[in-house]
Order: sequence, then C-alpha cells, then structure tokens
Amino acid sequence: MVKCKLSILMGRDRKNIQDVCNETGLARNTVSNLYYDKATRVDYNTIGKLCQIFHCGVGDIFEFTDDIQ
Repeated sequence: MVKCKLSILMGRDRKNIQDVCNETGLARNTVSNLYYDKATRVDYNTIGKLCQIFHCGVGDIFEFTDDIQ
C-alpha cells in the first residue's frame, strides 16, 4: 500500500491546503485528496510541483508499506 505523507510535510512547513494550492497552482480537490490520503492516482506534474515547494524527493511524499487495510 502506498501512503501519502503530504500532511506531515505541510505541518512541518506550517502550510495549509490553500497555501499549497496558491504556491503550486494545483486544484484544491487534488491537494485535499492527497492531504487526507484519499487520492487513487497522482500526475507526475503534481508530484513535481509538491517536491519543488517542499524541497524534497518523491520518497518524502509517498511511502510504501506492506500493511493491507
């Protein structure tokens, strides 16, 4: 299972959903789904924009776990 850790990065940098939308140009729905770990697919462009604003790599945003829920 792949988990999204966007909420952790946002907390670290004290950004809210609207801040991320404003800084990346991403739709609020996209950011919200990632924040609440409800996204079922993600565009490469979206990942790139998030990596840029959080100065991180893909592995810092997404994590693979063996947990099956």
